[in-house]
Amino acid sequence: MSGAVHYEVFIRKTAPAPWSLLMATEDRKIAVETAEDLLRDDRAAAVRVTKETLDPETLEFSSITVLNRGAPEVARKRVVPEEEAGPRCGGPQDLYTPQARELLGRVLEDWLQRQGVTVFELLHRPDLAERLEAAGVELQHAVQKVAVPESQAVGQPVHELMRHYQKLADQGIERLVSAGRRKLFLGLEDRSLADLAHRLAGAPDRAFVMGGVVAGALQGVKGPRARLERLMSLADAAPLEGPPRALVMVVIEQILCELLSSRTGLADVLGPSLDQGASLAAVVRMVAPREIDALIAQDPRLDLLIPTVDGPAARLGARLQAGEFPLLGAALARMVLRELMSPRRLRPRDAAGEIDILRGLALTLTATAGRLLTLDEIQNAFTERSKSLVTADFVAAYVKDCDTVLCEAEQLTRLCENVTGLANKRSAARWLAACVGSLRFESEMRRHADGHSHALAALAALQKSVRASALSPTDEEAILTAIGAVGGTVEAEARIVAQLARSPAPVPARLRVLLKLAAGETGPAGPCADRAKAEAVKMLRMPEVRGALGAAPDEVAPIKALMRQAGLAA
Repeated sequence: MSGAVHYEVFIRKTAPAPWSLLMATEDRKIAVETAEDLLRDDRAAAVRVTKETLDPETLEFSSITVLNRGAPEVARKRVVPEEEAGPRCGGPQDLYTPQARELLGRVLEDWLQRQGVTVFELLHRPDLAERLEAAGVELQHAVQKVAVPESQAVGQPVHELMRHYQKLADQGIERLVSAGRRKLFLGLEDRSLADLAHRLAGAPDRAFVMGGVVAGALQGVKGPRARLERLMSLADAAPLEGPPRALVMVVIEQILCELLSSRTGLADVLGPSLDQGASLAAVVRMVAPREIDALIAQDPRLDLLIPTVDGPAARLGARLQAGEFPLLGAALARMVLRELMSPRRLRPRDAAGEIDILRGLALTLTATAGRLLTLDEIQNAFTERSKSLVTADFVAAYVKDCDTVLCEAEQLTRLCENVTGLANKRSAARWLAACVGSLRFESEMRRHADGHSHALAALAALQKSVRASALSPTDEEAILTAIGAVGGTVEAEARIVAQLARSPAPVPARLRVLLKLAAGETGPAGPCADRAKAEAVKMLRMPEVRGALGAAPDEVAPIKALMRQAGLAA
């Protein structure tokens, strides 16, 4: 179809039948009447008409239901594949998989926060297992939170799943408590971690035992920052190479991933005073300290935006930069992307500051592209974040501190420069176009507090900023034309070009001023520049002007440069 909007008619011949497309038309009335006729004549059990709108940028259709009548759809019972039937965890060893640990972290989140521990520690510390068993209500609620949604997904009775997971929890606790009684988890008071890792090499349950040893070393250490410090010390004590080193470092990495996955843990490690934007910048600096330091060396202003990472976070950053803990580095990088793509404001009370921190994050993440994230992933994240920057609420907060409409236009130009994505650029351009095309903007520039010359210079600077904003050619031309029209009105009222032509100043000085105006340096392109250009051409044709320029050869070179800039010379 040639139109960007069309209507589709769907029918269900019987209530259990699926929807099928009957026809498509560009006429809404025909689509609705056809659907109602089908329903009235009992040729269909249900009808639906949708409006399909084509997005010219993405070439995708967005659908809106216009009419939906007839028998309701019959809910179909989900057919569970045979491989998905039954409980997802069959034995205690299944509780140690990453998926199971993530689920345990969700259903036991409150209890774990009160204890100040991670899921990995719960699965490797007998004292924590006994404590959870004693808190019967917490464990029972956790079993319910796991069994109910799984019952809906696999179609198995809830009570049957609850009995299974309660038995599984009892088995896991018994296994862990039994290991503690047999003193399987040795302490590090009278032995080194490296020696213990070498002794465990080749043992069938080495990962379980080493997990208990490292988790036990964290017992009594309070607060994420202190716990991170302890983990870095354990990493320093690990064997230098080979499987024994991998045995220790893998365990430490799993605890680190859980420790830093929570907002409270990350805030304590990086600094509780940081807002969301500064926290993300600090994470990037911790993950890639070398790249960020190189950027700061080139642009010291970044050092004011990106918080300093010190203490255990700096020790962790050095290890991440060296290529250790790759899963943790990837998880932190993904977390930054998720936060960028979420609707959560980075600086809720400072819209201008949010633009600043986004610029800093864009520079830093782009500098790290290829090591942890691809450039496409980073660009997609900032395109998604840019959608929140062109909403009415954000724009209102962004310009609320502006005293003048010129200030608003300058702020909106900066917004245009900092958003990414074609659709977002277009939305930002619409805000700017509405500002510079308003009567208020024209009235203010005509009554500029510093005079008409300053008004023209401000308009010229605004046009330069618009050209640097990478807007679409159509939007850029419309905005530049609107600014130029205001400049032409200001100049016409003040008759600046005519006054310059009649000025008693020396000819070269008058010509330089006119050419700067014609070149768009001291006035905006448009009617103002055109009038200045015409007056300059008129002056250059006068014999006395040529004579004056011949008598001042030093003035000829800068005037020729201005003429080329204004398009008056090759």
